[in-house]
Amino acid sequence: MNKIPRSILIANHHLEHLGGSETYTYALAEELTKQQFDVDYFTFHKGTVSDKLETDLGVRFRQKKKYDLILANHYTCVNQLRSSGFIIQTCHGIYPELEQPSPHANGYVAISQEVQDHLAQRDLESKVILNGINMDRYKSTNPLHSEVRTVLSMCQSDEANQIIEASCKAAGVRLITLNKFKNPEWNVEKAINRADLVVAIGRSAYEAMACGRPVIIFDHRSYFQSCGDGYVRDRLERSLLKNCSGRYSNKTFSVAEVTKEIKKFRPEDGTFFRNFALKKLNIAHTAQEYLDYFQHLRYQRSGIPQLSAAIKRFFSRRSLKKQPYIK
Repeated sequence: MNKIPRSILIANHHLEHLGGSETYTYALAEELTKQQFDVDYFTFHKGTVSDKLETDLGVRFRQKKKYDLILANHYTCVNQLRSSGFIIQTCHGIYPELEQPSPHANGYVAISQEVQDHLAQRDLESKVILNGINMDRYKSTNPLHSEVRTVLSMCQSDEANQIIEASCKAAGVRLITLNKFKNPEWNVEKAINRADLVVAIGRSAYEAMACGRPVIIFDHRSYFQSCGDGYVRDRLERSLLKNCSGRYSNKTFSVAEVTKEIKKFRPEDGTFFRNFALKKLNIAHTAQEYLDYFQHLRYQRSGIPQLSAAIKRFFSRRSLKKQPYIK
């Protein structure tokens, strides 16, 4: 493989706690380090994940003034690092403020078709690259039972978990919960492997698929109403269009309806989800897509793309506060 660029800076607004963009930052840094790139990281808030980057991978906090490539997850990082190298901003959602595009990026990656459409409304071209998972770490270590016995909820709201708890009781199955705000666990793959079926959205659902677990896409987030796509064996590609957020079907599930989804479990579906993850969610492929996209932007577009009048007006209306720099 042509190892251009050589130096890469991976940036995420916060790395103090566990979360989707934080664990994605770790996975991407891990893969690029494995491929022998010179990788550093940047964040405004150090903590659990930045400590693991340093101790597990030997990835250090920003060591250089200039990098060949900067992979930034939030507009605040792009604004801070705008003079430090060629920046590709990855937008992980359409609603959170931090996920909005910065005008100072040289290129944009969308983690779903929904996000790409959101960027297109601002006259920004982007490439869809799905959230990558370390397939060597996230894999099946316990076989599935012939019938579902244990459900793992990775939902983050009491409202969602109350529905799931009642549904599991009605279905006669055991429920275990994992909430990053209440009982965060770094080795989440161990919890996934204790279950036959996982209820989650987004990256958590991808991790479950990689472990060969069938998934129900459902949650209730503070910033969005309760919604889901249900048991997605037969609609996975469509659910992915909106990052398995539940907004594709956008259905509100009752206790009876979640119970019905649980009963759709088939052990052979675990193999389907694992194979799908190997093909579409492998972090090794994700890393290569970023490198290929960088070369496309750098050498085919010859540097910084021109902003349209519409996007300039859009950013002139926003107050993007400069964040403090961590020494």
